Amino acid sequence: MSVLVNAIVMLGMLVVVPAGLRLTGAAELEPMRRLWPLFAVPGAVSLWLPRGTAATALAVCYVLGAVLLALHAPPRLLLLRGLPASRAPAEISLVTALVTPSIAATALVAERSGHTLFGFGLGILALTVPHFHFAGFAAALVAGLVCRITGSRAGRFAALSVPLGTLLVLIGYFIGDLAELAGAAVLTAGMWTVALLTWRSVRAGQRDRITRALLAVSSAVLAVTMVLALSWALGEATGLPHPTLTWMAATHGLGNALGFALCSVLAWQRLRDHTDHAESRTA
Repeated sequence: MSVLVNAIVMLGMLVVVPAGLRLTGAAELEPMRRLWPLFAVPGAVSLWLPRGTAATALAVCYVLGAVLLALHAPPRLLLLRGLPASRAPAEISLVTALVTPSIAATALVAERSGHTLFGFGLGILALTVPHFHFAGFAAALVAGLVCRITGSRAGRFAALSVPLGTLLVLIGYFIGDLAELAGAAVLTAGMWTVALLTWRSVRAGQRDRITRALLAVSSAVLAVTMVLALSWALGEATGLPHPTLTWMAATHGLGNALGFALCSVLAWQRLRDHTDHAESRTA
């Protein structure tokens, strides 16, 4: 399982985060996007080294980058006061996306050093790293993009429920399985809404076949992987039969990484490129 999890984490570090930063359209994040490989490459290398000083030092490099990224969140939060209520949810999703890699990076340093963190064992810490890259960064980013492009009440619901669900899952780590189940339920509701809006509103308006296919895959995969997440959280909270962590990594984790996150950022990048091209032709 460790090889699979490491490969998933590398995809998040090296591809999804920098591609996602570009999709935000925020000029102030562009320097961070260009510098990101300086932090992400050492973090990715740390995954494949034995636990110890070298792996920890490389993981700390990734923490530095993630913290620098998270420092962009407070100024954006302050701007929420001046935004119309219709635009605030998308901004909240973006702020969430900026913060979640720092949670993943903190777990990475603890796991690579071989130490527990807040009572969590090394196995849980290892799975926390991909979780907050994909269920954190990618999910919040895409929810915000969907909210922006649809401008609908459902889009605003998704853009708010995904950050709230992510926060509740994080809190559930500390206070118990029932809280984590509540977070999984809220997050699932938000991501199902993202999948539905992507399928019905974003995908339906595209002529490019590749873009439509990528959006279709991301929507379909998301609908299935969130069922797995909800069933696992329900089983943990109630004792009902549920998938093992190994099975979750091979299904939910891999599906979210490739089917949802990667397909989504590729599709939204194509949408952005087509829009920029159309605007340049008009100009």
